[in-house]
Amino acid sequence: MTQRIETFRGFVYPWEMDHIGHMNVQFYVGKFDEASWHFLANFGITPTYLIENQRGVVAVEQNIKYQEEVQSGTLLVIKSALDYAKKRVIRYKHFMHNAESDNQVAEMVLTVVHIDTQTRKSCEFPSNIMDKLRESM
Repeated sequence: MTQRIETFRGFVYPWEMDHIGHMNVQFYVGKFDEASWHFLANFGITPTYLIENQRGVVAVEQNIKYQEEVQSGTLLVIKSALDYAKKRVIRYKHFMHNAESDNQVAEMVLTVVHIDTQTRKSCEFPSNIMDKLRESM
């Protein structure tokens, strides 16, 4: 696994709480999703790249471990690391921490596939992106 890079910094709002008083799972996923965009951009997989090249990245598997409750007012930081990269598939991990205590509160493992948005089929990452992915391994 590669070195962890910061991909998200945010705050937990009162309206993100569920009926038992901690952050609802939909907001964990949302914060991890925001982190994913910053993480992918680090390798050149930016919104501009995707639009201009008619490409996409689709999640095919995601697993979340909830390790510590998160309440309203918590400051969060997510760091991310590449687990592996293949020609069409990458897997990476997000590590969500309470910014004050530095305790890890959740972890997500995400596998994404690079696709051609016209054919809706998987396709290889271009060599410049693969080079950046490999450099980080």
